[in-house]
Amino acid sequence: SSGINAEWPLRPGADKMGAAVGASRAAVDAGYVPSDLQVGQTGKMIAPDLYIAVGISGAIQHLAGMKDSKTIVAINKDGEAPIFQVSDYGLVDDLFKAVPEMINSIE
Repeated sequence: SSGINAEWPLRPGADKMGAAVGASRAAVDAGYVPSDLQVGQTGKMIAPDLYIAVGISGAIQHLAGMKDSKTIVAINKDGEAPIFQVSDYGLVDDLFKAVPEMINSIE
């Protein structure tokens, strides 16, 4: 979690799950995470067994970096976000509400 802003709502969940964190360019530009965690055309290419896309719109540049993930779960408040076209599971909800609830359920 080095370099990840403590205010970023995904940090506690990633820590609890022992998961790696990647980010979109928007999260990098907003200062939530350092640029070396960016996934996509100008970032890293990843293909985990489980990719949880939280607040990811599904811009083609980001999809290029994670499209080979085995299972994709998307959480986005916009039910029309392109990420839902490539996700295996989706939840239409605000990440600032859904993520803390999800984290609290992990024990």
